This record gives sequence, C-alpha cells and structure tokens, in this order.
Amino acid sequence: MDMLRSAQIAEADLGEWRKLAQGLHARYLVDGFGAGVRFVAAVGEAGDALHHHPRVSIGAECVDLKLVSHDAIYRDDEGTEHVVEWVTQQDVDLARRITEIAADHGLRADPASVSDLELGLDTARSSRIAPVWAALLTGSAESQGRGTPSDEIRDATGRVPNLWFGDADEQQTTGQRFHVEVYVAPEAAAPRIAAVLAAGGTVVDDSDAPALTVVADQDGNRGVLCVDVAAVKQD
Repeated sequence: MDMLRSAQIAEADLGEWRKLAQGLHARYLVDGFGAGVRFVAAVGEAGDALHHHPRVSIGAECVDLKLVSHDAIYRDDEGTEHVVEWVTQQDVDLARRITEIAADHGLRADPASVSDLELGLDTARSSRIAPVWAALLTGSAESQGRGTPSDEIRDATGRVPNLWFGDADEQQTTGQRFHVEVYVAPEAAAPRIAAVLAAGGTVVDDSDAPALTVVADQDGNRGVLCVDVAAVKQD
C-alpha cells in the first residue's frame, strides 16, 4: 500500500491524532488501568477485523497509541520503489475506528500531549558505523535500514528510539555529533519552547520553525523540536 504524504494525512482530518515522525499518534485519558485494558481490548478486536494493529502503551491514567505500516511503498525521484515504515490508508482507517471506540468508552483524547523521540548522529560514514549501532541498540543486524532506504536503525519492537544519520565532514573530529529530536503536536511546540527557555535554555536556530527549532542547554548541547506542519489540516 502506498505511503501517504503529509498533505494527504492532513486532508484525512483525523482530529484526535497527530502525525509525528513516521506514524500517527494519539493519547486517550482513562480512569484507571482496568479501563485502559478494556479500551485496548476493543481496539484489538477492531484491529483484528482490519488485519492491522497499533503499538500500545497502557498506564493508570492514559493509553498511548501509535499507528504505522511496516510495508508502505515509497517511490523515489527515479521511480524506484522502497518498502518503508510510514502512514498508509490502513492506518487512517484504523485511526478513525479507534476514535469511534474511544467515544463509545467515554474517553477524552489529549492530542497536545503526544510526543516521539529519535536520535541523530552526524557522520560521513553511516554505512560503516551503522552495524555497530544496530548491534548495540537492538542486537540485530536486520535493524539497519529496516523500514527506510537509508542506514537508519529501527528496532522492530520499538524498544529503543530510531537512530538516523546526518551528514558530517569527513575531517570533523570535535563538536557535538549526537542530538535528540523530539516530535510534538503543533499546538505543543510554543509551550515546549517556552519551557526550555524558562529552564535556562536558548533557541539556536528557528529559521525553519515551526517545523524545526534547534535549542541548546547551558553547556551548548543541542536538541531539535520537530513538528510536521504539513500534516495539519488548514482551516
């Protein structure tokens, strides 16, 4: 099934869901762990009917869900097809069904609180060093390039954040190479940046804001706040 571009996801107008990194994310507030389990059981039945399931985390106060297809088709500029992890129509269909189930259970969504974390490592030799990080992070060489046409490290079970490789000069030997990327809902970006500033951090580069805002701590260590603004339906 073809991957959906951000504009197509925006047109789907999913309301309670937010596109972060590769997938769709939602959080529903529950009154206790048991209520969360009952909700997830109903979601599981719906997933069985559609032959597709979300990744789920259950707590005493909320249920977090992530929808992503592991066999989405991406076509590059040359027309070559790649199998990638991304949002497809089956994710959109299941997201709509889960929204209905949440309403049946009397649950309220909290879309502003969803987030996702990825790691970035700048290197000029990703193909050389990726096997080391695949082994360290997941214990499996198959996680290198999994669900992506690049050398990115992705764990099939979601135990660890994705690790992607950015470009760096071959001669670079100093400076920060690792950084975190935090994906948030569009409405959460400004409050999150304000919290960083209130804690003593600084904005290093907001030229691509609100999509990308680079911030730093007092020691100069950088992180990136990310928002998929193209996946937001414009009124």
